[in-house]
Amino acid sequence: MSLPTSPSSSTTKETLTLIPGLPNDVGGLILSYVPYAHHARLKAICKAWRLFFSSKSLLSFRRRNSNCLSHLLCIFPTDPSIVSPYLFESRCLAWCPLPPLPPDPYAYGLCNFSSISVGPYLYVLGGSQFDTRSFPLDRPSPSSSAFRFDFFTNRWDRLSPMISPRGSFACTVVPGFDQILVAGGGSRHTMFGAAGSRMSSVERYDIQKDEWMALDGLPRFRAGCVGFLIGSGEQREFLVMGGYGQSRTVFGVFPVDEYYRDAVVLELSGNNSNGRGAWRELGNMWEEGERRKLGKTVVVEDEDGGGVPAIFMLEGSEIFRYHMASNRWLKESCLPRRTPPGSSHGFVVLDGELHVVSPLCAQDSAINRRSGTPKTAGNVLIQIYNPGRKLWRSLTTKLPFSNPLDLGSAVMCTIQI
Repeated sequence: MSLPTSPSSSTTKETLTLIPGLPNDVGGLILSYVPYAHHARLKAICKAWRLFFSSKSLLSFRRRNSNCLSHLLCIFPTDPSIVSPYLFESRCLAWCPLPPLPPDPYAYGLCNFSSISVGPYLYVLGGSQFDTRSFPLDRPSPSSSAFRFDFFTNRWDRLSPMISPRGSFACTVVPGFDQILVAGGGSRHTMFGAAGSRMSSVERYDIQKDEWMALDGLPRFRAGCVGFLIGSGEQREFLVMGGYGQSRTVFGVFPVDEYYRDAVVLELSGNNSNGRGAWRELGNMWEEGERRKLGKTVVVEDEDGGGVPAIFMLEGSEIFRYHMASNRWLKESCLPRRTPPGSSHGFVVLDGELHVVSPLCAQDSAINRRSGTPKTAGNVLIQIYNPGRKLWRSLTTKLPFSNPLDLGSAVMCTIQI
């Protein structure tokens, strides 16, 4: 294995060794087992390690041996241009920060954006924000911006903006085609419980060409929805469910959203993932009065290659699984450790397991009781559910953020490096 060299090292024909006494191939294999959360600290050890932990050679080592891969949880606590997002690796209970997004001198308060990973890259798309150039100043507007974080260069790159600005939208990746699909959305901001625009447009992003293309729009306006890819090969479909459309007022004053109970599907062509045909409606997923709206939803990809992912929803302290044949949500399990009613949760899939992130009060932690840490300490409980074995386990960790984490508005995603 040859290490990348800097311009200065290439002129002096400098030979860099990862571990003295060992070939670089062996040294690289050993270092590839180091969890990603510790890479930033190890780069300061020597020049050879800095080059290795910043090179694509590291990724090739880790891809060849699945035991080397780090399954990371990425948390955006608030506007990523102000507060750095953090990566968490449960295997070693370690956190590491990412650089903040490039700031916009005219916009602030970015929220309700989508974050998604494609290979060794992390994408931040759209969102809702306040713009000092708009009027009135207290009215949020949707964003069309798109950014990609490169883990090799450790920096954010600005990409081509979306055709239609949007926040609170459905977003998914088309594996094998280097494409991202987005659908619906609006301008809803976390500071406001209602109001905001809605839209029905659908777009496809070509990662290689850095281009956005419009697809057939949703049957109706839909914001706050979620989207997944189902099927495989020539039978791929884009599934969009939940969200809200029109709103009504209570006593003619208070706006209330009308949440959708149905799902819609767009069939994708096999060679370029362009939509073909019209959107197909699947009908209501639950009866009226059963629940008010769709809870936080995630998908566990099918590892057998059948193209039938498992879709799960977190509602309160209960987890439901979506049964596609009947278009219904069936109860899967309950959280072993329930939180007070009204508590917010984070819900993600990491390495094929469901992770429920909940706030951990200081008085609930024996460690905090001994140390006298105040209730404002940023501790969270992560309850992990394995759908295949139907078993639970849990862990606790201290958050690296200086301010309390609002799990109701924080954006989470996962990445495998």
